Amino acid sequence: MSARARAALWLFLAFLPAPVAAQDDPAEVTIGERLFLETRFAEFFARNATDVNLPLPAGDPVVATVQTTGAPLPGPFAGASLNCRSCHFVDEELGVSRGGMRTYSDFARRSPVSAREDGHTTTVRNSPPLVNASLERPNGLMLHFDGEFATLEELVLATLTGRNFGWLPDESQLAVAHIARVIREDDGTGALAQQSGGSYARVLKSTDPTLPDEFRLRELFRVDVERDSDAKIVDTVARLISEYVRALEFETDDVGGFVGSPFDRFLELNALPRFLRGSETPENFTKRLRGALKKLRNPQFVADGPFAFHDQQRVFGATELEGLRVFLNPPPKSGIGPVELLQGGIGNCAVCHPAPLFTDFRFHNTGVSQRDYDAVHGDGSFLLLPVPDLATRNLDPEAWLPATPQHPDSEEPFRALPSEANPQLVDLGVWNVFENPDFPAPQNRLKRMLCFKPRRGCDPDVLLSRAVGAFKTPGLRDLSHSAPYLHDGGSETLEDVVEFYRQASELARDGSLRNGAAPISGIVLSPQDVSPLAAFLRSLNEDYN
Repeated sequence: MSARARAALWLFLAFLPAPVAAQDDPAEVTIGERLFLETRFAEFFARNATDVNLPLPAGDPVVATVQTTGAPLPGPFAGASLNCRSCHFVDEELGVSRGGMRTYSDFARRSPVSAREDGHTTTVRNSPPLVNASLERPNGLMLHFDGEFATLEELVLATLTGRNFGWLPDESQLAVAHIARVIREDDGTGALAQQSGGSYARVLKSTDPTLPDEFRLRELFRVDVERDSDAKIVDTVARLISEYVRALEFETDDVGGFVGSPFDRFLELNALPRFLRGSETPENFTKRLRGALKKLRNPQFVADGPFAFHDQQRVFGATELEGLRVFLNPPPKSGIGPVELLQGGIGNCAVCHPAPLFTDFRFHNTGVSQRDYDAVHGDGSFLLLPVPDLATRNLDPEAWLPATPQHPDSEEPFRALPSEANPQLVDLGVWNVFENPDFPAPQNRLKRMLCFKPRRGCDPDVLLSRAVGAFKTPGLRDLSHSAPYLHDGGSETLEDVVEFYRQASELARDGSLRNGAAPISGIVLSPQDVSPLAAFLRSLNEDYN
């Protein structure tokens, strides 16, 4: 569904208790949205509900309010329990002071989770936006910041049965049984059911001749909840939610060009490259765009009035153009010298954020984990942190690797928040997944990505060292609807992000950024570059809903 169509739909739905299918949505997307909003799958509901069709006696405290970087906002799911939307909001806080629209992300540095005996109260990482997150890519799909999942269905299933929904690592089968119970026992009287075809049994079987066509699933998405196993029911739930998430894309035109942002409008006005040609790579497209900009003599700027959902004007002017040029500007082939260090203006951003999607979908260490760790333990501490090699890790995986259903008692020190009380705790990103037998699906793709310099060898120990602190490159479209930024949520504004990269590049050139991605040392920004770069990034905003 296009961004504008979905925006209109959701403004209408804001006054309804549950979603209504859009005319152009297939049934699997409509029912997937219903399941995305379902609040009864969480462990808190399983523990406190006696009848799946009755409200809880008291809701999970974690959804009573919405956590932000400041004071909390009203909780749209207060009185219930967690659902997918609890971490991936859209218009629930629209019109609320300090709230606003979201591109399927939340407002917190790290998403709150239900309190359990493990002591966790938040996720380890910031909640990423879901719009454009499941697009196909040349190196294959790898999802989450550390590439843990190779398919969207795997990610959704792990979310429904994992800690985000309150389930501990050894409770995944309990989660499957509970979710299947909710599906089987749903009587169709709830608000979601009333707006989406009735009970889950009726909708998921999709053989009732009175079921409206907009809710009738295709054969490959159907399940008979009375006859099929718990596992098949929950797998079907995950597949339907995945279909809904795949439909979340930024608006494009008939030739595949993005059209929603002032930047896109600027390209169109000036007859600049807007979309990939045939088998053109994003890297080559970006070079073509850079070349066309060099020839642009009398640019036509954009001034299209205010956004509906952003506190800014739809503009692309001289400042945004200056920021775009900095964004695209690579370091000279001769290397960075005193002149470049003095002048700045080298963003080198497009190496990892090539247009038009503004992500390479790869994994890089930009220094965020080092910043987090050093903020607790002092500058230079991350450089000295002992990290085991593969042989040491394999001798005692539960001492080093993340907890999973296969190893529920793992200590997971390197997928954790830094703590003054325990200097071993830090988040090392892809290091937790690469060569981890509990995550078999993404291994071949991760190896190909990490083995980017074959002449230096692709020994697993070499690749494991390259994985330290590496996280997936996010896209940059509509950033103002997904603050705070970076995988730790540690930067509240776009100016903060640019300043972070300016400082990280200085560390990289000084040899003080552990395992820093090569492009970081090629960034040379002056303090005067921060504002234009941030202005350009805001020109990628659009009225998505």
